[in-house]
Amino acid sequence: MSGSSASSTPPPAGGQGLSQPVTVLRGVAGRLAGKLEKLGLRTVGDVLFHLPHRYEDRTHRVPIGSLQSGQHALVRGRVELAEVAQGRRKRLMCRVSDGTGSLTLVFFHYFPNQLQQFRQGRVLECYGEARPGVSALQMQMVHPEYSIVSDLDAPPEQPGLTPVYPATEGVNQTTLRRLADQALNWAREGLGDLLPAELLEGRGLPDLFTALQQVHHPAPDSSLAQLDAGVHPAQRRLALEELLAHHLSLRQVRHRLRADRRAPVLRGTGRLVGRFLEQLPFSLTNAQQRVEGEVARDMASAEPMLRLVQGDVGSGKTVVAALAALRAVESGQQAAVMAPTELLAEQHYRNFRDWLQPLGVDVAWMSGKLPAARRREMLQAIAEGRALVAVGTHALFQEQVTFHRLGLVIVDEQHRFGVHQRMALKEKGQTADAQPHQLIMTATPIPRTLAMTAYADLDVSIIDELPPGRTPIRTVAVPDSRREEVVAGIAAACSEGRQAYWVCTLIEESDQLQAEAAEATEAMLKEAIPEVSVALVHGRMKPADKEAVMARFAGGEVQLLVATTVIEVGVDVPNASLMVIENPERLGLAQLHQLRGRVGRGTAASSCVLLYRAPLTDMARRRLGVLRETTDGFEIARQDLELRGPGELLGTRQTGAWQFRVADLTRDGSLLPDVQVLAERLLQEDMPRVDALIERWVGEAQRYGRV
Repeated sequence: MSGSSASSTPPPAGGQGLSQPVTVLRGVAGRLAGKLEKLGLRTVGDVLFHLPHRYEDRTHRVPIGSLQSGQHALVRGRVELAEVAQGRRKRLMCRVSDGTGSLTLVFFHYFPNQLQQFRQGRVLECYGEARPGVSALQMQMVHPEYSIVSDLDAPPEQPGLTPVYPATEGVNQTTLRRLADQALNWAREGLGDLLPAELLEGRGLPDLFTALQQVHHPAPDSSLAQLDAGVHPAQRRLALEELLAHHLSLRQVRHRLRADRRAPVLRGTGRLVGRFLEQLPFSLTNAQQRVEGEVARDMASAEPMLRLVQGDVGSGKTVVAALAALRAVESGQQAAVMAPTELLAEQHYRNFRDWLQPLGVDVAWMSGKLPAARRREMLQAIAEGRALVAVGTHALFQEQVTFHRLGLVIVDEQHRFGVHQRMALKEKGQTADAQPHQLIMTATPIPRTLAMTAYADLDVSIIDELPPGRTPIRTVAVPDSRREEVVAGIAAACSEGRQAYWVCTLIEESDQLQAEAAEATEAMLKEAIPEVSVALVHGRMKPADKEAVMARFAGGEVQLLVATTVIEVGVDVPNASLMVIENPERLGLAQLHQLRGRVGRGTAASSCVLLYRAPLTDMARRRLGVLRETTDGFEIARQDLELRGPGELLGTRQTGAWQFRVADLTRDGSLLPDVQVLAERLLQEDMPRVDALIERWVGEAQRYGRV
């Protein structure tokens, strides 16, 4: 389960080799390089800064006979039997025993020669999650990491904590650990430290290479709780530099935006806006009116708007976006609305179409999965200016899409897009002397002070009021042992004409394994409550299939929707009033709050059941308690900030405003004063160091500055 630490090609001195392509590392050929690129790993430096997102304690073996369901454990056993089991889907199964009990290893994906590795009598060391097998007494591990060892009694192979990296299909943890070892070897000599030495010494933080070494290879006496909490000095050192790099890049964005091209003045006539407000079945909240006014003032200026609208789940950000789009249309310009997923983009398209087409405003739909004829029709309508509003996924910024006169770009959940994607859409409307206004929306709750710091390039508006009539969501935490009661509750709710979600969560990075878990849950629920119409949606389904399932759910044909966290944002089914979230202890508070926001959108009393696996840590219990006490996303964010610190957290990293490699805006808020002071100093005294920091952590520094 461990990897090699040597590179067959000697690294250049002075850290020069970090810009070399990843193919210089031993064992990286064309196919693997392509898979690594999905993780953004193109150079040796990318691998060096691809940091673990959690750690596992593999220093202690657990007797097979004492394994508990849901436990992640290191076991060792002798192979008793291995075979390929037939059925709806072939799988390789291997039974091992250590004298205290037996365990079945299950592999849905396996190599032909893998069966030969599991010869009878061989000793395997395995790490994975124990789950109930065919019977509750027979435990199994699905796709565990394993290695062949000499005997049952040898000490564990891992002397310290084992890093777990963000991964993708076809790139396993063993490969990532081996490549990280090689990248460290390349960086050993002369990796440039861009933070002042006196700053590090005064705060007890290590130099850059030492920090990277300690994060990739924690010392045997390192605290798992401290590392999982992200507060190890090595992690704090890296987080400080990363936050500084992002802050500097955002400061440059704002500076270049103000110094660069102008934007079209979009005052509008008020004709369409007035008719739109009249047709709405509700009145805008005071918060919506305030934020809409701020957006309108920005758009009426020749200075390009770059405004973030931050609002809790269900606060009505989409209505504010529609009003902005109408002001652009009234001014003779087009608006583009981009969302990160097919589901969310489709939701926006339906809303904009239903709202705007009665006003005579044509809305185009642009998705990568459109049939060729329909795609040509949409492209032509956008290019000729007949479609005044275009809604879509990343397909909107593809080369073939040409806008007639793009004056406003609206980006939802912007942190889910890469820098190049947002920039490419903005450049669709860029001319020699003008660029579109930009409106960015997010439902990710961040405390106000952190939002102002994190979005140094943006003006920030907050919709801090929910529409009237929303029923509060009752949230309860229930142990997995009461699963049958929860299933019975769903059956009762559906019999009354209501609808429900069942959300499956897994720690595993593989979409395939998440899909398999969701499929198993769907099968279990269909068997347990055959009178309820059950359907499934997950990330590996074709977009058209996902949309078809969602349409059936929205139309009431499906009563219970089993889903992975793919439904976290954008799904709006007012009749859905019950949500079950499995293993909530594995998700961050922000993501749990987003998921919960899928219910409580109608007038019926709504409930969210957090179906956890006991025992919970004290920290997990307190965090789930926050969700039970309040549905206010900003209050949740504030309490989350207070709760963060040393100690075990809920597992996977909480979703933040950006996809940071190591920093967390909420956890690392105490570093921000240093970040601001240091940024001012560097911008005044050392621009080469500024550029080097941005290049290291953000990349594509010059193009990023023009987003």
